[in-house]
Amino acid sequence: MQKDYILSLEADRWLFHADILVDKAHVVMLKDRGILKKKESAAILNCLVNIEGRGGDFIEHELPLHEDVHTAIESVVIQEIGEEIGGKMHTGRSRNDEVATCIRIALRNELFELMSEVNGLRSVLLEKAAAHVDTIMPGYTHLQHAQATTFAHHILAYADAFARDSLRLINAYECTNVSPLGAAAFASTGFPIDRERTAKLLGFDSVLEHSMDAVSTRDFVIETISCFSNLMTNLSRLAEELILWSTSEFDFIRIPAEYATGSSIMPQKRNPDYAELVRARAGSVHGGLMSVLLICKALPSAYNRDLQEVTPHLVKATRTTTASVAAMKGMVEGLELKKEEMVKKASAGFTAATELADTIVRETGISFRTAHKIVASLAAGLADEPLESLKEQESGKAFVSEVLQRIDDIALGITEKKLSELGLTEKKVKEALDIGSNIQKRNVRGGPAKREVQRMIERRKMELERDEKSRQEKEERVKKSLEELEREVKKKKRIIKVIKKPDANLLNALKK
Repeated sequence: MQKDYILSLEADRWLFHADILVDKAHVVMLKDRGILKKKESAAILNCLVNIEGRGGDFIEHELPLHEDVHTAIESVVIQEIGEEIGGKMHTGRSRNDEVATCIRIALRNELFELMSEVNGLRSVLLEKAAAHVDTIMPGYTHLQHAQATTFAHHILAYADAFARDSLRLINAYECTNVSPLGAAAFASTGFPIDRERTAKLLGFDSVLEHSMDAVSTRDFVIETISCFSNLMTNLSRLAEELILWSTSEFDFIRIPAEYATGSSIMPQKRNPDYAELVRARAGSVHGGLMSVLLICKALPSAYNRDLQEVTPHLVKATRTTTASVAAMKGMVEGLELKKEEMVKKASAGFTAATELADTIVRETGISFRTAHKIVASLAAGLADEPLESLKEQESGKAFVSEVLQRIDDIALGITEKKLSELGLTEKKVKEALDIGSNIQKRNVRGGPAKREVQRMIERRKMELERDEKSRQEKEERVKKSLEELEREVKKKKRIIKVIKKPDANLLNALKK
């Protein structure tokens, strides 16, 4: 039971393949620097390749027998080729710099996947926006009807938020992709190692120079989970709107069937469970961030076992965030919009009020604050007789005349003048009350007018293409470095029979 307390099996499984890469690069470097002999490096590399090939079987059966993944791999190497040779694999390094390097490699791979998923979500949002530049809907503040907008304009706000998340992930990647290998326990090593060589073989952009800082810091983890938290917050906001819009009260959308579930008792139900879980799991990621911050707070320099507790939070946050982005992408991609209902509710709640006040200012020259008071009084007077009902009772010119008459009556009590006498006409009132016209007038940069929204969509598509290209280039650089590592491994290793117990003749041969 006491031994189980210090184990971290889930994190070790996550680090297995990264640890093999680190071992290979370190042995190649030791051979290049003359610290290992040719036959020694060959024996170790052959054994590492064998362990790598066993993959899942090794993880399942060997890891639980050892303190951690690093010890497990080294122990098996020693077991299979003897301590006199296998025991040299760890020369010039410590578990401290080894684990720090492994975490960065494993996280780097996860970041590539997450960046790809985020860019995929951005692409789906842009496609949805392009298809709905003319789909009118109500906009809200405080969840109250505010002004009319379009679905394209609304959904573009999320595309922009996720674009910023994408840039944050790139920054997190750059802080992650530096190599601590060679820092050893914290004071480096007396062996003539080449830190730049291992960094290059493992695909790192540079070396994390200061040896104590290299093994102490987990700031890259904090920064990365912070990015995840911000991303999950944006996902949860979108999830909340999808949940609201799918209710009978809104009835704007239909969530794809594969992202909704039924009720065990109510046959008619279509519950937005996936969106609800995205909303909830944002809290889990935020909790992970707080845990890591509190674990790292006030730790003295160099390695402390406390840092072992950081990795599980990182693994969970990474997997939760990537899965949540993928789920949201699927929901948005299959979203069905109920356009007629959205247009119908776009004018409810007197959403033309702001444009009517703006029109009064433009046409009469009175201040906006005075126009605001007039329209506010008009809205209050319509509380018992909503504008929609009045419009149904009246038609055409009679309706507009009635609204203008009410405005004049209110204005007399505020400005002592009728606004119709100051230049406000029925034509302008009619235009102000038209929702479609309201939207098209808002053609300033970032507004919901069709032409401006189309411009933004095209600009965002170019930015997405740039970001995805940058991601692919980074991934390709890492891939080429790891291919170089594999070429070095093949060149340096010899085909040596790997056996469970060291053969005396084989060991004698290797010593020569």
